[in-house]
Amino acid sequence: MLRVEHVMGFPVSVRVDAGAADPETAVAEVFAWLRQVDLRFSPFRPGSEVSRLDRGETPADELSPELSEILGLCEHYRVATRGAFDVRLPGRGLDPCAVVKGWSVQKAAEVLSAAGATRFCVNAGGDVVAAGGPWRVGVRHPERADRLCAVLDIADGAVATSARYERGDHILDGRTGRPVTGLLSLTVVAASLTEADATATAAFAMGAEGIEWAASREGCEVFAVDEGQRVFRTAGFPVARKAGL
Repeated sequence: MLRVEHVMGFPVSVRVDAGAADPETAVAEVFAWLRQVDLRFSPFRPGSEVSRLDRGETPADELSPELSEILGLCEHYRVATRGAFDVRLPGRGLDPCAVVKGWSVQKAAEVLSAAGATRFCVNAGGDVVAAGGPWRVGVRHPERADRLCAVLDIADGAVATSARYERGDHILDGRTGRPVTGLLSLTVVAASLTEADATATAAFAMGAEGIEWAASREGCEVFAVDEGQRVFRTAGFPVARKAGL
């Protein structure tokens, strides 16, 4: 079972190979959930819960449990990075997208597991959560779209990358309000995409110092390329094949 849709601003592919009695229904539930997330938590939709909160129309004690969870994660990473990661930058509206993406796709994977799927892969704009591997996941070269710099072996877990190559200098250091320097890309492997995606973005926001910070996070393995094209890799990073820079 393979289905691809464009949702939340990027392509999402869901592949289910085994375990689910009714994979079509399970995959339909995944996309229904992701569309709901986009409607509820996108800062680009004036009627979303995030936008209403940002305008002061929703009291803090009336937030949905899901948005409370998202904001709690945002605050966790803000504190952990000493303000480098911040979803409330001066002069900008509340934007929790960096946490919402990984969180929501991890929840989507849990929908598949609850439906009995034992081997599946969800790819959301290049960030991946998978089960029942082995799965091969490529890490794109940070400066050349036609090359990989590594290929990973993933059994059960998630992979997320933060980089400049798709959207330019879109990640800002919350401590300075300026675009991050020092890194070209940073990839994190973790047990969940909630952790992998948020850690990758938060570490990237720290610049070069974020490599060591991400590597110190329990359960996280890291692959990073700095502006000098130097490669940093933790010992447990599951590289099946180095493609090189």
